[in-house]
Amino acid sequence: MNKEYALVTGASRGIGRAIAERLAKDGYTVLINYNSNTAAAEATKSAIESAGGKAELLPFNVCDGKAIESALRGWEAAHEGAQISVLVNNAGIRKDGLMVFMTEEDWHSVLQTSTEAFYYITHHVLGGMLRARHGRIVNVTSISGVIGMPGQANYSAAKAALIGATKALSKEIASRKVTVNAVAPGFICTDMTADLDEEALRKTIPAGRFGRPEEVAALVSFLCSEEAGYITGQVINIAGGMG
Repeated sequence: MNKEYALVTGASRGIGRAIAERLAKDGYTVLINYNSNTAAAEATKSAIESAGGKAELLPFNVCDGKAIESALRGWEAAHEGAQISVLVNNAGIRKDGLMVFMTEEDWHSVLQTSTEAFYYITHHVLGGMLRARHGRIVNVTSISGVIGMPGQANYSAAKAALIGATKALSKEIASRKVTVNAVAPGFICTDMTADLDEEALRKTIPAGRFGRPEEVAALVSFLCSEEAGYITGQVINIAGGMG
């Protein structure tokens, strides 16, 4: 596969940042998507460049279809002939709570961040991949979307939707040499899990520990490689034995 551009959503922190850094190491110029945390995005870009890689900032709200279209069309106009050959749909948010107490806003915002982002961004970049007859799409879902987690009906629903979309889309485009896979992390040491009781939760994990963002990034890197060309439509748990 020709190493061109890789777009990673939610790439300013946590798993997204680790994926961006790993793909840059693999030789891609990484487009770092973020919404509002410019300082964190710039720190990710600096880390990539300090390691000898290439990166660009590409800010937009992943729930805003018009903003996404404007940002991507603007990028394409400034990079004539360039191809986004890897897309990692990583952006996601948690707003945990028991369903009986969950607000309408908490339900919709969590689902929109995962599902609408997948639709708008994938819909835009997919045409170029199909014309080039090569591409890699990796959707970052969650073990919550595989097994369901109490207090996360919204998050579990959002991530399960990504799993269904992954399986369906993979069948539509496999003949064009574009793969679509999902990775389902369990408890990973990031800002998103900082509020959780790690000591108690470790007891529920067969491996006995939280994972590291770099471990997720290594799996994504493999799925984006030429060696993974015959793997599509799969959901791979990276959860220390959970699920």
